[in-house]
Amino acid sequence: MLSTLRNAWRIPEIRKKMIFTLLMLLVFRLGSAIPVPYMNKDAIKAIFESNQGGLLQFLDLMAGGNFSKFSIFATNIYPYITASIVIQLLTIAIPSLEEIAKQGEEGQKKIGRYTKYGAIVLALIQASGYTFGLFSGALETTNALQTSIVIISMIAGTAFLMWLGELITEKGIGNGVSLIIFIGIISALPAELINMYKMVRLGLINIVAVILFAIVALLIIAAVIAIQEGERRITVQYAKRVVGRKMYGGQSTHIPVKVLMSGVMPVIFASSLLALPQTIALFTKGGVSEWITKYLTPQGSVGVWIYSIFNILLIIFFTYFYTAIQFNTVEYAKNLQQNGGFIPGIRPGRPTSDYLGKVVNRVVIVGGLALAVLSILPIVLSKIFGMNVNFGGTAIIIVVGVALETVKQLEAQMLMRHYKGFLK
Repeated sequence: MLSTLRNAWRIPEIRKKMIFTLLMLLVFRLGSAIPVPYMNKDAIKAIFESNQGGLLQFLDLMAGGNFSKFSIFATNIYPYITASIVIQLLTIAIPSLEEIAKQGEEGQKKIGRYTKYGAIVLALIQASGYTFGLFSGALETTNALQTSIVIISMIAGTAFLMWLGELITEKGIGNGVSLIIFIGIISALPAELINMYKMVRLGLINIVAVILFAIVALLIIAAVIAIQEGERRITVQYAKRVVGRKMYGGQSTHIPVKVLMSGVMPVIFASSLLALPQTIALFTKGGVSEWITKYLTPQGSVGVWIYSIFNILLIIFFTYFYTAIQFNTVEYAKNLQQNGGFIPGIRPGRPTSDYLGKVVNRVVIVGGLALAVLSILPIVLSKIFGMNVNFGGTAIIIVVGVALETVKQLEAQMLMRHYKGFLK
């Protein structure tokens, strides 16, 4: 990874993209320091201290610390992620949306627009919930205009992050939205480590449990790298063709079917959806909040198991869902047939499509299950050993996965420029 970054830095065009990406992420971190007006910071701090090791800490970790600071990015990029899940599911369910999605680049622009509208609506609901519900005790407004400014500030923060993510994807390196989540989680890591060190010093956590958790974290990192790099190679043979006096084709190659084509998106999507019950628990009071906390969140005695089961099911579902979008077996089989390619022992056309579908399904289930188990393992271990660790499997998988995907994009761009230079 370090050698890739060093080699990429030497290429002027890629260096500009890397610098641009770093500057945009710096803008995100600077924006995280801008507080929402008319909010009492001491009251917000008191709310977080009263919920030490609870739901707020996990949501704050995924928001990159913007939640506890109650900055303009308090609602973060997650309304956009939730909206994109909803729109993609509706695209399958509603024929008119499916037709729009098939209209090429213009259709994708329309779908992107609908996603942004949905994100703004969700950000409005979330910002209103924070203002009038969870943090109503910290609100220091005297009229409707000031209250509107509080809500609009958070909605504008989410809209800005959507724009920033697209800008990074277009002009920088890597997926902009994933990098924003990545840098947010990374920024919270030092505080988490310091907090764990203090708890060990005070005797609140057993040092053996911390060492065990560190070993599990290292194993998760190694496993994520192995899954991301793993692939099943399907041999493809191209038939010989005589054109004039020359013979073309006859070579053998392979189709690389990645164990994890979807990357870390299933984990991001699953964590975004599973955060909804936790958010609702924060907005409600009394019996409803207690029931949600006990049965639907990892902080509950029963909820940790229900949460883990739903986490596994959602990650596997989104792994299949994203793979189906990225790898269309029917189109792949058609392209192979048109170019004179075939899989040895498999007839072209429908049999090839069925065979590719069977292989992809077998590979995907391995990747999905592995991701799901790795994401819940630290949660279960934390519950068994009585550790309040927010930096769990989900955060580790996202960080490692995004880092690997970004480095791969760098390698792809370096390879492309190498070939360009060769052709010149």
